[in-house]
Amino acid sequence: MAINPGAGQPAQASNLVNVPKLVTAFFADRPDPKIPEQRVVFGTSGHRGSSLHRAFNEWHILAVTQAICAYRKGKGIDGPLFLGIDTHALSEPAFATALEVLAANEVHVRIAPNGAYTPTPAVSRAILNFNRDRKMGLADGIVITPSHNPPEDGGFKYDPPHGGPADTDITGFIQQRANQLLENGLDGVKRILFSSALHKSTTETHDFMSEYVADLSKVIDFDMIRGAKLNLGVDPLGGASVHYWGPIREKYGLNLTVVNDAIDPTFRFMTLDWDGRIRMDPSSPYAMRRLIGLKDKFDVAFACDTDADRHGVVTRSSGLLPPNHYLAVCAHYLFANRTGWRKDAAVGKTVVSSSIIDRVTAKLGRKLFEVPVGFKWVVDGLLRGSLGFGGEESAGASFLCRDGSPWTTDKDGLIPALLSAEITARVGRDPGEIYAELEHEFGVSSYERIDAPANAGQRAALAKLSPHDIISTQLAGEKIQNILTTAPGDGNAIGGIKVVAEKGWFAARPSGTEDVYKIYAESFRGPEHLKKIQEEAQAMVGAVLGAGALKLSAP
Repeated sequence: MAINPGAGQPAQASNLVNVPKLVTAFFADRPDPKIPEQRVVFGTSGHRGSSLHRAFNEWHILAVTQAICAYRKGKGIDGPLFLGIDTHALSEPAFATALEVLAANEVHVRIAPNGAYTPTPAVSRAILNFNRDRKMGLADGIVITPSHNPPEDGGFKYDPPHGGPADTDITGFIQQRANQLLENGLDGVKRILFSSALHKSTTETHDFMSEYVADLSKVIDFDMIRGAKLNLGVDPLGGASVHYWGPIREKYGLNLTVVNDAIDPTFRFMTLDWDGRIRMDPSSPYAMRRLIGLKDKFDVAFACDTDADRHGVVTRSSGLLPPNHYLAVCAHYLFANRTGWRKDAAVGKTVVSSSIIDRVTAKLGRKLFEVPVGFKWVVDGLLRGSLGFGGEESAGASFLCRDGSPWTTDKDGLIPALLSAEITARVGRDPGEIYAELEHEFGVSSYERIDAPANAGQRAALAKLSPHDIISTQLAGEKIQNILTTAPGDGNAIGGIKVVAEKGWFAARPSGTEDVYKIYAESFRGPEHLKKIQEEAQAMVGAVLGAGALKLSAP
């Protein structure tokens, strides 16, 4: 991996985005729908981009919001729409623009009081609470966030009435309708002034924070944490959860220190990520350098990304836990201690998550439910209780309430963070120590994700591969046991290919927005074996795509 020399170092003035320029570009620059990079594109987490590249501008938000209104009308969704935002600079102008369209379309909108920031899981929880026991007048939601992306990015995602990420049918409709509106110069977009939208009778406030904080005891055992008198630390990374941690501390009597409560759209307080850019990624040891440096001051510490749908856990024993490690610990602990869950509740994971989770699940005697990349694939299981836990390798997870009812159907960074304290309190060892025990029992995992260049045609070809396209019979000296293009759990296409041997595997998937494909690989025979898997994965995929030897790079 080519690590930038500044990785892990404090951000400098030269690393900071020009916020006035960013916001001016949002309103002043218009996208050209004839240019693919300037069209509306819904990936696994909504539409994302920067106004500086004409990929996230006012016209995008006008078109997408009107498309969502059309979808709601077509499906008879006429309950309130919960609207939340994170702390990225483009979130505020996108919020104002979206509200102008929603109000003009007579949508009943619920927003946080006083323009407060709203974590993704708080929106999901609000939707589920409102819709409980309802058959009509169902609520849905929008969260304006690019997640952990750099400060110059904006993001916009839609949650239908099930409270989780929209599926591909929904996002396909929204994307197509929005691009039609762009092509037609926004003909058909309804809009009123922001001041009018804000004071319209259909716009009301909703106390997301009080609702979410009050409900937390349904999913986390705070009596256990409080009784252990743990010293806890949290870094909100300047994100939407920043004002939630104080009320959580006060309501549940925790010894919890917020190590940084700053909100700054430049995120100048961050340390630089692996590539020298600012990125609020709680799974990155470079972005998390500050909290890692404080690990000996706390029994356990944690962080969330900007919309609080991802988590990072820092322990005294091992520092920052890689996401796959902590997901395995969560599954191991939860299914042994949540007696209110269904006996047949399964462990959900994405096909590119570590196989250590498979081994833990087998030991638990539970079913493994393996799905394509994207949290939308575990929504139904969490909603019905057939999945007790759902996690993905990028540090996203959610799990059921202690009584087996659904908590959120979108990723929630706060509850895995708080669970690390519950685990430490109950077991008497932190999650890093527990993972070391799991590793001793199930083997040492070497895991990495890397990127390789691929043009649009190659990426399209990769998404349509079949097992017959891989002619190799061995992977890094082992017989290939399985070649997958669909997920074993739900049978849905993984949008790429996964090749599995006894002690290692790789998966290759095209990026939806960049000219790269992603190679995920894992070995239980050590780093050198992992490197060989990566090299052979590159050769196999390159041969199929007719690309020859493709140069690998860091994610």
